[in-house]
Amino acid sequence: MARVLTGIQSSGRPHLGNILGAIVPAIELIQQNQEESFIFIADMHSLTSTKNGEIRKENTLAVAAAWLAFGLDINKTVFYRQSRRPEVAELTWYLSCFTPYPMLANAHSFKDKSDRLSDVNAGLFTYPVLMASDILLYSADLVPVGKDQMQHLEMTRDIASTFNRIMEEEILTIPEARISEAVKTIPGTDGQKMSKSYNNFIDIFLPEKQLKKNVNSIITDSTPLEEPKDPDTCNVYKLYSLIASQEQTLEMRGKYQGGNYGYGHAKKEFFELILTKYQKERELFNFYMENPAEIESKLAAGEEKAKAVAEPILSKVREKLGFS
Repeated sequence: MARVLTGIQSSGRPHLGNILGAIVPAIELIQQNQEESFIFIADMHSLTSTKNGEIRKENTLAVAAAWLAFGLDINKTVFYRQSRRPEVAELTWYLSCFTPYPMLANAHSFKDKSDRLSDVNAGLFTYPVLMASDILLYSADLVPVGKDQMQHLEMTRDIASTFNRIMEEEILTIPEARISEAVKTIPGTDGQKMSKSYNNFIDIFLPEKQLKKNVNSIITDSTPLEEPKDPDTCNVYKLYSLIASQEQTLEMRGKYQGGNYGYGHAKKEFFELILTKYQKERELFNFYMENPAEIESKLAAGEEKAKAVAEPILSKVREKLGFS
């Protein structure tokens, strides 16, 4: 049975891009397949950018609440916090001693900020090693990734291969990427890829008044109300079409092209669709956030399951390195 592993950072509350690009596809795969599934909240990774402990704790709860609100079955997956399995930090140190400097210097996560080295901490530089440890500690066979994350997975494969070669034993499982061609880039309110770092995201879990303000912040052009509009160049339409039915999408497309339909009308329909489509998920999210003990108990159960897998693998690594 193949083991699939997915992680999502707790650098902020999950936004619509996270939900459509990671959470919903992962849950659907778990429901459809018989593969063994590991899903973790990468709260240690978030330390490269978020230093406030209370904010991180709140974000971690929000990420967990979102997964649970969208129907994650914890009986069919191992659901845990990265930081509650300290084995990953130990393995990261071991593997960093097998990782060449040029590999890390070529990582996109570093190169994107290499022109502002004062903003780069050692954690950001060694980020790919921690990611490799997340995967290798649990002998993951398959890792769902977007094309922009392929480099980090290739690094994981290279690190594991180097370790196995030097140790002269196949101790670490070499993972494969699972790339879905169907996954699209989710546009943000400004048309760029939706991202917390761009502050251009839609948070579907906001209270109604704040959510309406969030939706109204979507950038549009200045085409007059009475004139026809091109739906394919409009951020509101693009976002609406991602969660609407085919019939709803075609209806809105006709309104754009027919004229006498403003962007304000489109934003109102998008806002109302979020409230309707995600009514249950919004209610469950609020329930879990108001009852953190419910989240803690589910994560704690997963963390014990993760421990049972992580400890034997780390023990083998320690033994080969002379630390047993």
